[in-house]
Formats: sequence, structure tokens, C-alpha cells
Amino acid sequence: MNHRSLSPAAPPARQPTDGPAHGTFATGPADAHVALRERLLGNGTPLTELTGRPAPGPAAGPSEALHAEVSEQLWSRGLAAIQLDEPLSDDRFTALGDFLGSAMPERDPAVAPYVQREVILNLRSEHGRTDDVSLQPFAANYLSLHTESSGAPLDRQPRYIVLMCLAPGAAAQGARTVLVPMREVAGQLSPRALEVLSRTRYRDRPGVPTIARRDGERWVFSFRDFLADELHWSHEGPDAGGPPVGDALRELLAAMYTPAHMRWVQWRRGLLVVIDNTYFFHGRTSGSATPEARLRHLKRLRVV
Repeated sequence: MNHRSLSPAAPPARQPTDGPAHGTFATGPADAHVALRERLLGNGTPLTELTGRPAPGPAAGPSEALHAEVSEQLWSRGLAAIQLDEPLSDDRFTALGDFLGSAMPERDPAVAPYVQREVILNLRSEHGRTDDVSLQPFAANYLSLHTESSGAPLDRQPRYIVLMCLAPGAAAQGARTVLVPMREVAGQLSPRALEVLSRTRYRDRPGVPTIARRDGERWVFSFRDFLADELHWSHEGPDAGGPPVGDALRELLAAMYTPAHMRWVQWRRGLLVVIDNTYFFHGRTSGSATPEARLRHLKRLRVV
């Protein structure tokens, strides 16, 4: 899935007589976020590195201290990063998922060769650059900024993404995970853009939340940068006759790719990172297709 911005030749939003407005968004080459994205995800913009706190004990020791440390970090900042002496065993890894909630089965046939125990996805950089979207998590391509399962109903969107490094690959060539706080993105958006996005959702996706929504005092987003693909949207509100959805989406994308508050993860063996899907956008920089870079191997759980 990916994005282009509305060009002057794009069709105008349609106004139904008794329902939401429908339209299509596509990224144009002159959109502000395009150059930002290429520099950032192409490793052209150095970012502050996220480092893991030392583990509260050996990876083979009791789970309680590790679980408590993960819980405390998630509570305080929506993100946990812990440097283990060794990666967790599959039993300990799935036990962490059980502590956080319920791990989601990986049922996509395209990823079946990479799945263990139904819920562990092995992210290995086995392919060079590819246009096959299903293979891109296992390739040298960058992955655009997104929230996980943004096109699914809320009860089928993971709350946590758990990543653990078994092998980083070549440090200078391996892909880095990029993290962008939603709080900082929301702070860059105009009140008008937030209002529009809070009434806009992906079209023809029953139960999908709006692109922006309030959770207490903070804004939460369900959104993916679609790169060159079209985003079909629907919008409900008093301005349904011609909502400036394209402008709001461009503003959102530019804020997502502004590097001031981004951090990236330089993976090291044993580094464990847990991302709250309601606090951060995440993505991945491009990696090298060299044999050394292809040694990169992470394990992932998605937890509801």
C-alpha cells in the first residue's frame, strides 16, 4: 500500500446527496513530504539513535523483572527498548506477548514461510529491492511510515509491535527502524487539518477508524503513507460538499516526515523494542543488498 498527492487533473471530490463525500488522494512529485521521505528513508538524514536500557537480568532468567521493565517503559512513553545479553527463546518471546495481551496469528499466505508458532514472524532481509508489496518486509526496500493494520477495524489493529534482534547484519548497511511520535506530528498540524482528518477514513473498509481520533487528551492516528498508490477516502462532516481532504493529508504527511523528533533503531543482537501502535508511527530505512546486510534477522509479534 502506498500514496500520490491530488494533481490538478485529478477528479474533484464527489458529493453524495445524503451521505459522506468520497474522493481519491494521490501523491504528486512536488508534495513537500516526497523529498523528506526520500532523504530520511534513504538514510540521507542522520537521526538520534534509540538505545536500549540494560536488561534487569539475564535473558534466561525469570520473566517477572523483564515484564515489569517493559510495562514501566510503555506506561511512561509508549515505547520500550531493552538490551538483552542474548535474544529470548521462542518460549520467553511468546510469553512476553501473552503478558502484553494476545499475539495475533500471522495468516497471510504470502508470509507463511517466515512464520513460527503461528504468531512469530521472522523478518529476514533475503531479497533485494522488489515491487512485490508482500515481499518488501523481507527485502532491501524502505518501508514508508505507517501505523500497523491502519485499514482494519480497531479490534483487529495490534496495540503493540514487539521486535527482537537475532542478527543485525552489516551495521553500516543494515536497515534501521524509524519511530515518529504521534504527539509531535499532531502538534505540527493545524486545527483545521485535525478536524478534517477526524472525519475522514479509508473508503470501503467497514469498521475502520477515522485517520485521526481523540484518546483523552491526545491524538491517535490510523494511517499509512501509500507511496505511489491511490488512497480512496470518505468524509463525513458539515463541509462534505468539498472537504479539503487532500490538503489535510499533505499536511499530515509533511509532519510525519519532518525529522526533528524522529529516532531510529540501529539494531544489535539482543535488542528488544516494543512499540505502542497508538503512540508512534514506524517505518524502515532502505538496506543494502549485500550478503552481509542480508544476515539481518528480527522476530516480530503483533499483540492485541
